[in-house]
Amino acid sequence: MSEETSKPLNFIERIVKEDLESGKVTSVRTRFPPEPNGYLHIGHAKSIWLNFGLAQKFGGKCNLRMDDTNPEKEDEEYVESIKADVQWLGYQWDGEVHYASDYFDQLYDWAVYLIKAGKAFVCDLTADEMRAYRGTLTEAGKESPFRTRSVEENLELFTQMRDGAFPDGSRTLRVKIDMASSNINLRDPVIYRIKRATHHQTGDKWCIYPSYDYAHGQSDAIEGISHSVCTLEFEVHRPLYEWFIDNIPVPAQPHQYEFSRLNINYTVTSKRKLKQLVDEKHVDGWNDPRMPTVSGLRRRGFTPKAINDFCEMAGVTKVEGVVDLGMLEFAIREDLNNISPRAMCVLRPLKVTLTNYPDDQVETMTAPVHPQNEAMGTRAMPFCREILIDQDDFREEANKQYKRLVLGKRVRLRNSYVIEADEAVKDADGTIIEVRARVIEDTVGKDPADGVKAKGVIHWVSARDNVDCEVRLYDRLFSDPAPDAGGKNFLEFMNPHSLEILNGCKGEIGLAQATLDDRYQFEREGYFVLDSKYSTTEKPVFNRVIGLKDTWEKK
Repeated sequence: MSEETSKPLNFIERIVKEDLESGKVTSVRTRFPPEPNGYLHIGHAKSIWLNFGLAQKFGGKCNLRMDDTNPEKEDEEYVESIKADVQWLGYQWDGEVHYASDYFDQLYDWAVYLIKAGKAFVCDLTADEMRAYRGTLTEAGKESPFRTRSVEENLELFTQMRDGAFPDGSRTLRVKIDMASSNINLRDPVIYRIKRATHHQTGDKWCIYPSYDYAHGQSDAIEGISHSVCTLEFEVHRPLYEWFIDNIPVPAQPHQYEFSRLNINYTVTSKRKLKQLVDEKHVDGWNDPRMPTVSGLRRRGFTPKAINDFCEMAGVTKVEGVVDLGMLEFAIREDLNNISPRAMCVLRPLKVTLTNYPDDQVETMTAPVHPQNEAMGTRAMPFCREILIDQDDFREEANKQYKRLVLGKRVRLRNSYVIEADEAVKDADGTIIEVRARVIEDTVGKDPADGVKAKGVIHWVSARDNVDCEVRLYDRLFSDPAPDAGGKNFLEFMNPHSLEILNGCKGEIGLAQATLDDRYQFEREGYFVLDSKYSTTEKPVFNRVIGLKDTWEKK
C-alpha cells in the first residue's frame, strides 16, 4: 500500500468513499467557489487543498467557480489573482472557469417559477423594517404585509424590478418558508435585491442580483456537483440550501458538507480587514510578504508543498479550533531544509584584513551546495586578503559561551581557514570598522598543527568579489495571538518589528545567478528568496522566508 493510500481518511473523504461504494454517486465532482472581492488567503488554501484533493483522490473533477453575485465589491483583478493562486498551489480546474453570473438567466427563470408556484413574493419592506420583522433567536418573526400579494402582481413587480423601474434597495424578492422557524435563515429569506452596479462579467445587463444562498446551491446543481464542501459557519444555511434544491426543478441533487475553517493565531484572515490593511497602506499591497494571502506567502518565498503539507497537518474536522502559526512555519522549514542550496551572505558587514595573507593572492574555496545532498554538487568561493564577516561575529572580549571571533582567539571561517584576531581598528567615535587577523596556515579542512583549535565557525564573503544586495527580514505581522478577537482593534497589535530592511549586505558571488524560483539557506541566517517586486539585476533584494529556528517564543 502506498503512503498516500495508507493515510487515514478524514471524515469528508470517508463520506465520499461510502457514497461511491453505495452507489449514491457514480463519480465525484467538487468545486472551489471563491468570491472575487479580494485575494485568497491561507484559509482559502485549505479549501483548495480539500476540494481539489478530493477530486484527485477519488478520480473525479473539480470546478473553479467565481461566486460573483456582489458586483460592487468584485473586480477582474481579483479573478485573475484567484486563478493564478490555484494554479501556483499545483491544481487545475476542470474545463473553463465557471461564474455564478453564467447562470443569471436560469436563476431568474427559476425565481419566476417560484413566484408562479406561490412560493416567492416581492416585498417592499426596508432593510431596517425587515430586520424588525425577522424576530430573534428566541422570538418568532412576523410575516411581511406584502406576503399575500397575488402571483400576477408579484410577476409584474419582479419584471419591473428586472427592467429597472424601481430605485436601488426599494424592493426585494423573498421566498415563503416559515417566519416562526428556529433557524433564522428560513424566515422568508431574500433571494433578489435591486442594485445598479456594473458587473465585471455581465456589464450592465442586470440591475437585480441573486443572493449567495440562492445562487450557490443552484449553481452546484447546474454543474452536477456531488459534494458541496464548505466551512462550518454555513451549517445553519444547509436547510435553506436543501429547500431550494427541493422546491426548484434543478437538474441534480447536490449535498452540502461542512468542516471547520482554518483559524490561525497571530493572523487576521477577514478579507475586509486585509483590504483595510492594503487600502490604508499599512502593508505593501495584497502580496506583501507579511500578509497571510497566498500571493503574499508566494512572494515571501513559501512553497506550494509547504502550504499543502500545512493544510494536511491542520486536518479536516468539525471541531472549531485555532492552529498555531508555528505549524505553518515548521512546514516551510522542513521543505526548504531539503531543497535549498546553501550560500553565505553577510548582513551587517565588518571588514577583516588578514595581515599575513599575500595581497595579490586569490584562492578558490569549495563548499557543498547542500551538505546532505551530494548530487547538488559544489560551489566555488574566492578567498583573498580582505574578507567580510558579520558585526555580531566579533568582540574584543567575551565569555566562554561566545563561540565566535575574539581578540587573541581563533575561529574557523566556514569551508576555509582558521584565523586568529590580533587588533580591532576603530573610528573617531570608537566604532569598530576593521579587524586585523592572521590566517593559521594549512588549516583548510584541517585543525591547526599547533593543537590550538578554533572555538567556533562563522560565515564570510570576499570583500573584493561579492554581490551587493538588500535583505528584508520579515516577521509576524501581529504581536498578539488573537489580534481581532473580542472586538479588539487589530491595527493596535501590528508588530513594529515585522519588517527590517538592511542595505549594504554582501553575498557570495554565486548569488549573482539567483532567480525568482531559487530559495537559499543563507548559512546561519535563515532561508531567503529574491523579492519579485523590488529585486533587479543591478540590485538584488532578498526576502527572509523564515529563520533557521523558531525564536518567536523567546522574544
